[in-house]
This record gives sequence, C-alpha cells and structure tokens, in this order.
Amino acid sequence: MNISIIGTGYVGLVTGACFAKLGHSVICVDIDEARINDINKGIAPIYEDKLDDILKECTREGRLKATSDIRDAVENTAVSFISVGTPSGLLGYIDLKYIDEVSRDVGNILKDKNDYHVVVVKSTVVPGTTEHSVLPLLEKNSGKKAGDDFGVCMNPEFLREGTAVDDFMNPDRIIIGGIDKRSTDVIFDLYKDFKCPIIKTDPKTAEMIKYATNSFLVTKISFINEIGNICKQLGIDVFEVAKGLGMDSRISPKFLNAGIGFGGSCFPKDVNALVGKAKEVYYRPIVLNAALELNETQPLKLVELLERKTGSIKNENIIVLGLAFKPGTDDMREAPSIKVIQTLIKKGANVFVTDPKAVDEAKKLMGKHERLTYCRSARDAVKNGKYILIVTEWDEFRDEELYKGKVVIDGRRIDEARAADYYEGVCW
Repeated sequence: MNISIIGTGYVGLVTGACFAKLGHSVICVDIDEARINDINKGIAPIYEDKLDDILKECTREGRLKATSDIRDAVENTAVSFISVGTPSGLLGYIDLKYIDEVSRDVGNILKDKNDYHVVVVKSTVVPGTTEHSVLPLLEKNSGKKAGDDFGVCMNPEFLREGTAVDDFMNPDRIIIGGIDKRSTDVIFDLYKDFKCPIIKTDPKTAEMIKYATNSFLVTKISFINEIGNICKQLGIDVFEVAKGLGMDSRISPKFLNAGIGFGGSCFPKDVNALVGKAKEVYYRPIVLNAALELNETQPLKLVELLERKTGSIKNENIIVLGLAFKPGTDDMREAPSIKVIQTLIKKGANVFVTDPKAVDEAKKLMGKHERLTYCRSARDAVKNGKYILIVTEWDEFRDEELYKGKVVIDGRRIDEARAADYYEGVCW
C-alpha cells in the first residue's frame, strides 16, 4: 500500500520506517529540511534502537522517502497518517494547532483528489478530537463528505521510546477507531498480517484506550513509589515487596520498579490532558491527580537524602548520572533529571552531569550555567567529586569502579553502586 506519514517525530518516523520495512511504499512529510535530508540519507534524526538500520535499508531500496511537499505525498498515497505533535497547552489541555493545520492542508488536497483516501489520526488526542475537530476540518476544506468521499480513522500508538521498533513490529494489540466500516476495513487490511488482537471500534473509544493505558501505567508507577516511600520508613525492601506483588496474575511485575518517577513526552502530558478533559465534563479525577502530584516531588527525594547525609550542599561538587528520562533514548522531555539539576543549582551546588546519549539534548534544553558542567562519560564525571546521584539506569552506569570511595544516592536501583563507601536508595 502507498502510505504518507505527516510528521516525523518519534511516532511518525518509527511508523513510516516500520511500514516501509514491511514492504509498503512510504512518503514521510515534515517542514524541517535538515530532518528531511537526514532521513533521505538513511540517517535517523532521533536516537532509537534499530531505526538507523531500517532507514538505511528502506531509503536505499526506494521504499521510503521524505519530503516537505504534503500535496505530492497525499495525492500519491491511499492512506495518510497524521503524526504531528500535540504539546501541552494552557491548564494541561493539549494544543491542537498542528493537528488543525494538517487537517486543513489535507482537506484542501482531498478537494482535488478523485480516489478514495483514508486519513488516520496517529497523534495522541483526547476523546472526541478526531470526530469533532479533524473530521469537520477535512470536510470544510475539501468540500466533500466523510464516509462517502474519504475515510477517517483513529489508530493510537503504544510505542515505548528505546524499544519503539520492536513495539511496532510485535504489538500487544492494534486499535482501529473508524467512522465507518469502509474506513476501518482499509486500515485493517494494512495490519491484517500482524500476530496480535485487532480491535475495531469508534474514534473516541480508540482515543480513550490510549489515554486509559497511559493513565493506568502512571498510576501504577506512582503507586509503587508511594509503597516504596512507606517501606523506606519501615526498613522494608520495596523491591522484595514488588516481586511478591507482581506475581499476582491480576497485577504483573511490569512498571513496579520504585524510584524517582516517570517523565518523557507521553505520560505527564497525556495524564494532564485527560485531567483537563475530565474538567470539561465536570469531573475531578482524584486518583490521576494524586499520581501526578506524587510524581512532582519524587525526584527531589534524591536531593533531600543527600542533604540529610551531608548537610548543606552549597559549593559542593555533585555528580548526576543520567539525563534522559529513561535508558535507550536521548529524550529529555519532562525528565526527572531536570528538576534534580535545577534544585541542586538553586542550592548553590556545582553540578557535573553525563548521559550516554542525551548530553546534546540537555545542552539545548538547559543551556549553559556557571555551576553546570557537561561531561563526556561517567568516568569523567565521577572524577569531579565524591557525591553521586543516579537518575537514569543506563547499563554504562553498572560499573562498581565508578562508585568506590563515593557517597551515592540511587534513584534507579543500580546494585553495582553498593560498592560505594555510603549507599542509599531513594525509597529502599
């Protein structure tokens, strides 16, 4: 099938590359010329395991190309996936400006297209967006009728950064929320060879499945962190508790790693967006608000425990191991490291930071500061002082030699760090 992907962030680029790997012809659309040039050279503009190899193969064999010409892309494909960003707006609501802009553009192109075309919303949007925002804009700008002249679907993504390629190729389930049978059948045909359940539903239910999924995982993370905070006061190892808890078939061990909380481009934004949507229907989500509130303060327990051990940290050299919100990615969005570093600097500490992949992203986000030094490696970083905070659980940090003679406050359960002169976990 000929497919166009509008937006080449994590979701769009992985989706396009994987469809091309499966034999489809893919055109990726973006407005960033540097990104387009990289993709056409087979270079991934983001760090994601296996993505570079797939891009090199698919661009070389002509199954994937990138362009800034959205009209050419839509006119020469049967399906268009909208995969642009949905940043947080005021009061936690998502900002639909990019979704709306693309919907208008695609609508104008469909006006002149005779073939039946299916527009698929892949971006994460709150329930009702596809039917009440995207579809009307497509109809208004095309002068055509959805369901008769073109199709519309919502197809949420469930990709984890760091394992996004594997997640796409081996999904737990595929959700297709179509406005009618014809729209749904086209997208079902695209996924029919995947070895997983495929659920056909309506767009707003598909949208809610995505939000419910992320909201549950966020709640699970904050739950185990709260249990960990209680366990620490009682002298109990929360990881032993989580092991026993996770053996319950109703619960599972996934997302039960206590620590300093979640970050990234999805969890904080999506849960805040759902809380905002709930307000529109006059409902206050107590559990979700509590999960978000706990996550706000959890990273700062690293600093709290360090100060309990050392007293004032003013003018002390503090090493922060890990910048990305999780290993396997260079993504710094909503990373716990940001709060930790900003707090250390406000308290007058000199901060030395490192990460195997995210240093460049951190420089873009946090810039220069007289008390902030970016280091090339963990070995370089730990030379600068004896106090270490572990923020991201990269394998590169699983080296006992890094910690000998040091004081370590661990936010991610790196057992090798127990080789330190003093070791303490954030909630164990």
